[in-house]
Amino acid sequence: MSDMITIVNYGLGNLGSVLNMLKKIGAKAVISSEPSEIEQADKLILPGVGHFDAAMKKIEESGLRNVLNKKALVDKIPVLGICLGMQILTKGSDEGTLPGLGWIDAYTTKFDFPGNPELKVPHMGWNLVKVSNTSPLTEGFDDEFRFYFVHSYRVDVVNPADSILKTTYGVEYDSGIKNGNIYGVQFHPEKSHKFGMKLLSNFAAI
Repeated sequence: MSDMITIVNYGLGNLGSVLNMLKKIGAKAVISSEPSEIEQADKLILPGVGHFDAAMKKIEESGLRNVLNKKALVDKIPVLGICLGMQILTKGSDEGTLPGLGWIDAYTTKFDFPGNPELKVPHMGWNLVKVSNTSPLTEGFDDEFRFYFVHSYRVDVVNPADSILKTTYGVEYDSGIKNGNIYGVQFHPEKSHKFGMKLLSNFAAI
């Protein structure tokens, strides 16, 4: 029996498009905001679009923090954060004042290019991604490939071993991160066609 992937609904995220992409690749998936259902999950996806502090507030207020910590840190099931969902895996963000989940030793900083007006913020559109450390998430990928991005903040890991993907937009930053069973990607696999399908298939197979 294949694993059930639970997409965590904490009020911020394009849940439907993630669910549709998972169904397209034949993965079993549900969307849930109920701690009791999330407790039963085999794998978790934390999607997210919006503001860092708003995301952390919703996770605290909805009572999801404890069950997410248990699933990620105690049960050690595979977890994938997407876009803002990746940023909240870090210790904090320039976007707000609240601490993140802190599952990965990293910090989220704002893109700032005062000397280069051609580099617009947010970073939006297709960009090249390259593997910095091999991982199950990038199994079968070539050295360089393309994903679709929409973000104004970037993640930099403290430990280089926690970086699995790099992208350059004005500066080189970590567009894919990993700590044990916990993964994050800055781009939107659900909007990235065949590359996104491949990456989500890899996650479903972990």
